[in-house]
Amino acid sequence: QEFLAFLKQIERAYRHVVGGQGAPVELHLVMDNYAAHKHQNVRDWLADNPRFVVHFTPTHASWMNLVEVWFSLIERQAIHRGVYGSVKDLNAKIRAYIESWNDRAHPFTWTKTAEQILQDAKRNGTSNARH
Repeated sequence: QEFLAFLKQIERAYRHVVGGQGAPVELHLVMDNYAAHKHQNVRDWLADNPRFVVHFTPTHASWMNLVEVWFSLIERQAIHRGVYGSVKDLNAKIRAYIESWNDRAHPFTWTKTAEQILQDAKRNGTSNARH
């Protein structure tokens, strides 16, 4: 329900945004494979709103998702150990962080080659999952 409400909020916010020749612009969503993103109600809504184009990240590939890194930065640099009297206070703290981030924004850059990343992914785990 919450995700569907979020999609509807996006639709309302961008309802009147048009591109070339007055056609509505496509809105691209990059999402993980969380069950809520694939619920039948969400699939039905997306089918009725074709300007939303969905791209799913590969299953079990959250380590590739740089937005996870960004969320980690927000948590560590802005909200960790904070005390917030309300959701409004928490939102204000997050928005202030985002504004500051945007003032000094720079792209994330991979520091390893694809081969190095894949080699790390192939390493054996440190615990025995068969116990």
